[in-house]
Formats: sequence, structure tokens, C-alpha cells
Amino acid sequence: MSIVRSVGSEFQKVLTTRMWWLLAIVLVGYVALMSGGFGAFLGWTAQNPDAAAATGGDAAIPPGVELAPLLYSFASSIGYVFPVLLGALAVTTEFRHRTLTTTFLAEPHRTTVLSGKFVSQLVVGAGFGVIGFATSVATGAAALAAFDLDTGLDSSDTWALVGRGILAMALWGAIGVGLGALVPNQVAAIVIVIAFTQFFEPVLRLVSSLNDVTASVGRFLPGAASDALVGASFYSVASLGSTDSLEWWQGGLVLLGIAIVTTVIGGATTWRRDVS
Repeated sequence: MSIVRSVGSEFQKVLTTRMWWLLAIVLVGYVALMSGGFGAFLGWTAQNPDAAAATGGDAAIPPGVELAPLLYSFASSIGYVFPVLLGALAVTTEFRHRTLTTTFLAEPHRTTVLSGKFVSQLVVGAGFGVIGFATSVATGAAALAAFDLDTGLDSSDTWALVGRGILAMALWGAIGVGLGALVPNQVAAIVIVIAFTQFFEPVLRLVSSLNDVTASVGRFLPGAASDALVGASFYSVASLGSTDSLEWWQGGLVLLGIAIVTTVIGGATTWRRDVS
């Protein structure tokens, strides 16, 4: 079986299960709530500053921060957990249901199988990126337009941000494959993804922003690198101190490096073990 056939086989495995569209539905709901809801809140406070201050709803955005990119970037800054999960599940499900033996019988070259998963999840991750950004742009722009605020839809910078965001989501899908290869236990992999993306890394990023020394290290965290690649993020606004970040291409290289390193290490260790 060639790498092309392996990639095709992996696409079939993903598309013939319910997991991908269940995650896609949750992604849409999550992003719509954050982008549309936060956009409506900020729009209301901008139009009604006195009422917002009276109710404790003052949510002033720092000078120079544009609302449209901030809202649209929710697709990647909070939605990246979904391609990571699907990428990890693409590997761990085979261990859990003991289908990996059959897969290796069809394709004895294990590197080819893992490469097929890596490439296919790049594409699936990009698909999740398209879904996520279509949702964030639609709901965020609708919220901004409702309060007569600039949507930025006529700006090439906005669409460049969307393109980079889709690339970031693709790379997150590949990182998920690397994680699955490193941690073949499905429950453990899911716990690690959720705990790291929803709690551990956000806390680290918040703490690292307190001074320039820690911030110089914190910007290499995967979530920070992803936000640098995209070019906007709510986390950069919420940081307490330094907001220095990598260049967009540097952020992309960090994510690609994480994806490749984790997959190579997983392929050289767990992936080589006897699965029967």
C-alpha cells in the first residue's frame, strides 16, 4: 500500500465514523457562542458606555486592538482543541479497538501508516479550520454590524488572518497524531488534551506574561505559537504584562516542529511495539 492509498484509507476511517461531525458541531456551537456573544457584549458596551459602567460591564479594549480580528480568531484560540482531539483519536482508537493489527497486515510498513495519519489529519484539521472560521467570521461580523462597528470584511488583512488560522488548525490536527502515537491509551490522551489546552497552558501563559523574562519563554508554548501564527488572540489582550509574541512564520515553524517531533518520537517508540 503506497502513501497515497494509506492517506485515502485514513480519510475513509475518519469519514465513516460519527466522531468528526460530532466534534464539528460542538466546534460550531462553542465558537459561535464566544465570537458572537463576546462581539455583541463588546458592541453593546461600546454603544452604551455609561450603562455598561453602571452595571460593571466595562470591557475596554486596549488602544490599537481591533475588534474584528479579535473575534474572528476565537476559531483557533479556543477551537484548536478539536483537531487535536480528532488527530489523537485517529491513532488511539486503533489501539483501543485492536484494529491496528489489521491495519498493519494490510500495510506492513508502519511508517507509511503513521505518515498517512499525519497527512490526513493535516487536511482534516484544515477542514475544521474552515468550519471554525466560517462560524467565527459569520457570528462575529453579524454582532459587529448590529452595533455599526467595523467588520473588517473588506480588508485583505482579515482574510490573511483567516488563511493563517486554517493553517494553524491543520497543524494542530497533525500534533494530535503525534500525541496519539506517544500516548496510545485513549482515555489518557483525551485527558491530557483537555487538561493542557483548557487549563494548564492558559495558566502558564497568564503567569509567563507577568514579566519579560518568562514571557520570552512563554511565547514558545504551542498555544502562544498558534496565536502568533494567526496574528490575533483574546489571550494576548488578557495578558497581564508583556505581550511580545513570535512572528507569524516563527509560530508556524514552532507548531510544525512540535507535530514532527512528537510524531517521530511516537513512531520510534510506542508505534514499534507489538500490538497483538
